[in-house]
Amino acid sequence: MERRQFIGLIGAAAAAWPLAARAQQSSNRIPVVGVLWHAASAEEEDVYLSVLVKAFNDLGYIEDKNIHFDHRFPAEKPDRFQTMARELVDLKPDVIIAVTAIGAVDVKKLTSTIPIVFVFVPDPIGLGLVEGLADPGGNATGLSLIAVDLTGQLVLLKEAVPNLSRVALVTDAGNPVKERIIAGNEKAARDLGISLWPAEISEPADVEPVFAKMVTDRADGFALTLGPLLFNLRARIGAAALAHRLPAISFVGEEVPYGLLMSYGQDFPDFFRRAVTYTDKILKGAKPADLPVEQPTKFKLVLNLKAAKALGITFPHALLVSADELIGV
Repeated sequence: MERRQFIGLIGAAAAAWPLAARAQQSSNRIPVVGVLWHAASAEEEDVYLSVLVKAFNDLGYIEDKNIHFDHRFPAEKPDRFQTMARELVDLKPDVIIAVTAIGAVDVKKLTSTIPIVFVFVPDPIGLGLVEGLADPGGNATGLSLIAVDLTGQLVLLKEAVPNLSRVALVTDAGNPVKERIIAGNEKAARDLGISLWPAEISEPADVEPVFAKMVTDRADGFALTLGPLLFNLRARIGAAALAHRLPAISFVGEEVPYGLLMSYGQDFPDFFRRAVTYTDKILKGAKPADLPVEQPTKFKLVLNLKAAKALGITFPHALLVSADELIGV
């Protein structure tokens, strides 16, 4: 072989080495998933964080082996949502999972390229996260909530408490669709012959004054709407419900054990399992724009027998046999 040909071959091979090394590096890269929660870490870990991690494990993802997580816990502080959304976007992860509407909106404002999977969002179109449910049309998709109409909840509460006539509707001040929830449920209450009025909680210190006002207003019970703050205050709200002898219903089954009478709503742990499925598809090459927003199809009824006994309430047989979960058996 002539010297010139040999040098040419060596030069071409040398030029290819960095490309091969980079390709090998790229193929060995561990995907990164950022997760923007809403509460403090301890409040999330015992409920939904463990569900999320297990769902990833079930699909073969193991932390720091073939996936890396960057978790952020805003602890319900609006400015921390914004700051932590920025932190996650700056890390340039492969996917960001945003657990609430507030977090999803903050992340979406900061990036149009990083895929976003939202988990608890009541109106993704109205909030500007997607163009449509069937065709999201951008970098975000995920799981939407049905959180405006409480008709089913009020019907069930009245079935458990037949003399129910005056109900407080406890709302989270930070819920972006709070006014729609109030308007929709005022009509539902009228159809059932129930007097309904809103009672807003904007911080933990509001819990006792709100319950004192319910008693003053002679409420027969209350309906707890969706909201991250209300979820974080579930132990305090449940204790107040029992202390003031007020039967209550909520959307969230995970709130019931703390003293609420019952819940009827979406299967919230399943939201996280489904969000992991979406994330897995994106990590394997799917685009959020091609993944339709999923609406809930799985609902569950949870009854708290221990709270019913404390309140002197006997659940009708029809409710007992239709319950998905009985607490205090």
